[in-house]
Amino acid sequence: MSSPLAGARPSPNIWHHPATYEIENRAVDPDGLLEAAMAAQATWAGRDVLDVGCGTGFHLPRFAQTAASVVGVEPHPDLAAIARRRTRRLAAVRVEQGTAQALPLPDRSVDVVHARWAYFFGPGCEPGLAELDRVVRRGGTAFVIDNDPTRSTFGGWFRRSYPEVDPDAVERFWTARDWRRTPVDVRWSFTSRADLEAVVRIELVPQVADDVLATHEGTEVDYAVNLWSKDF
Repeated sequence: MSSPLAGARPSPNIWHHPATYEIENRAVDPDGLLEAAMAAQATWAGRDVLDVGCGTGFHLPRFAQTAASVVGVEPHPDLAAIARRRTRRLAAVRVEQGTAQALPLPDRSVDVVHARWAYFFGPGCEPGLAELDRVVRRGGTAFVIDNDPTRSTFGGWFRRSYPEVDPDAVERFWTARDWRRTPVDVRWSFTSRADLEAVVRIELVPQVADDVLATHEGTEVDYAVNLWSKDF
């Protein structure tokens, strides 16, 4: 793989396992509850959308169905190249290599920001938040999607794998900055047990992955997330 931009926060999953992460993207939230929760707060129809940490561009075509324009920003050049190939026939979409801390966009150039499991995980993401203040137009909205480790089957798995993540500290971080929390209960739904096992192994530390796969049956997992949002 090519080297990502300096300052990028390494991803433990998609950077090293993009094909498996594609399986995960297809399995997450088949009921569209996250999209509905975002749409209930702000529309992207006819507006300019930014997807921060867009990875392979999985979500870009969906936004492009109704948005005026869509830009994906991704620090890893190989993932950005995949995103460009994925969207090459979509005239309203472009993909830029860049980081959340130094977005390659002009001031006041976007209306809706989407960051899904990318960079914005609470304390430490202040430089990226400053960039959102710069690029989002007044009247715009930003959405950050992250795990809620306090509930759900996957939340329990996540807590066991990453005990250093303090959900209370994360919540204090966002609420102190006037972001609102919308809890959303989604699910993983895989077409095969092999796909579920592959994704679990890129998301959890090896011992926890072994333990949960020995006890969890089937191809579905209930999964709690936090949708953080802010109007500008």
